[in-house]
Amino acid sequence: MSTRKRLYAGSRVRAARRRSGLNQAAMAEALGISASYLSQIENDERPVTTAVLTALSRRFAFETEGDDGADAAPAVQLQAVLDDPLFAGADIDPARLARWQEVQPDFAAMLSTLYQGYRQAQERAAMLDDSLAGTGQHTARLPWEEVRDWFHEAGNYIDLLDREAERIAGELADALTMDGLVARLQARHGIAVVGWQGNAADSSLSRFDRATRTLSLDRSMAPESRYFQLAHRLVAEEMRDAIAALAASADLRSEQARRLVAVGLANYAAGALVMPYAAFRNAAMACRHDIEQLSQRFAVSFEQACHRLSTLQRPGARGLPVFFCRVDMAGNITKRHSATRLQFARFGGACPLWVVHEAAAIPDRILVQLAETPDGVRYVSMAKGLVKLSGSYGRKPRRYAVALGCEVEHARHFIYADGLDTTAVGAVTPIGIGCRTCPRDNCDQRAFPPTDRPLLIDPDRRGMVPYRIG
Repeated sequence: MSTRKRLYAGSRVRAARRRSGLNQAAMAEALGISASYLSQIENDERPVTTAVLTALSRRFAFETEGDDGADAAPAVQLQAVLDDPLFAGADIDPARLARWQEVQPDFAAMLSTLYQGYRQAQERAAMLDDSLAGTGQHTARLPWEEVRDWFHEAGNYIDLLDREAERIAGELADALTMDGLVARLQARHGIAVVGWQGNAADSSLSRFDRATRTLSLDRSMAPESRYFQLAHRLVAEEMRDAIAALAASADLRSEQARRLVAVGLANYAAGALVMPYAAFRNAAMACRHDIEQLSQRFAVSFEQACHRLSTLQRPGARGLPVFFCRVDMAGNITKRHSATRLQFARFGGACPLWVVHEAAAIPDRILVQLAETPDGVRYVSMAKGLVKLSGSYGRKPRRYAVALGCEVEHARHFIYADGLDTTAVGAVTPIGIGCRTCPRDNCDQRAFPPTDRPLLIDPDRRGMVPYRIG
């Protein structure tokens, strides 16, 4: 007999409903229960059943970890497995799934573990295929590729640094400003902050002289960039031992990679300092992930706010599952992370049909796209082209675009989905991960054939490319 504790979460369910802007009747309909039943749940008169918890997780990004009813979470995880297009047609009622989890918990756990192994194998195969296709031979990853993959495999969340950054932010409180960081650097670490004028010969944003304990910041930097550089130096001083320990324990091949990961960890901690986890997550949910609102509230750049959203992976308090990437004018993906089923190409560029490429050519405009990957999963993407000025005619400005998105199941939490019909067939753009791994046989933008499919070549038939995919 099951000994699962009853889960009463009325205030949290009510908060999730209000964040979505729904009344009780609308949310009850979305959950497949009566309005009176939902009212009883919100008033803690009835517990949240596993079936309702599963529906809350799928439709309202309701957090399931860390509750008294924590053993309900495996059922939710199992539902996420069965939602994969791999199991198309397996329409299992949530109540039946919950019962299966109760009766056969070990088997359900093994299925979840097997699925995670399958996803990881897919990622590794895609990485190898892309690498082989791009170089003609299997070569070792470069140090920056190793570091990029290390962060990806860590879920883009470093708990030790994130919590320490949140603690420091709490100490600073109202002094979590540029002036406050300058004062703390001086008072605690004897570091003086000065300005300097960069030039074409030296494009450094900041320089730290250890001998004189002087941090020099390029005067041409935007205020949010100076703020971040100050935070970076502060966490580099105050989290030195933690960062060094994490870098030393990272499974990396070279000393270059270990040094790069240390820089990456300090960057991560700096973002966590200026955008403290709980405050940032709560603000993001309240404004439905409006990046411009978040940028203004936390005095950070558009890109920094997007990047921080992709790190909200704290167990028991996860943020909206999103993907994030940065693409340069040549189409190279220079930053990327996904907490969704969308996986980026490890090498090469992104699909040319993805709106992020158009955004790169049109700075300071937000573009929105409803896209569908070959596995049938639909995503809402937001992309914005950005320009970082150099402060000098002799140094060209940086031009690139960032993209952020989520699966359509979470569209109600994503302000950029407003006005989109996420169910319309004609409104969706079919995209792939990258040409070398995309199976679509009718894409007018294909640059290369897929590496794992035979080519059908008919000299009497010609399309946009001189072959068809078998």
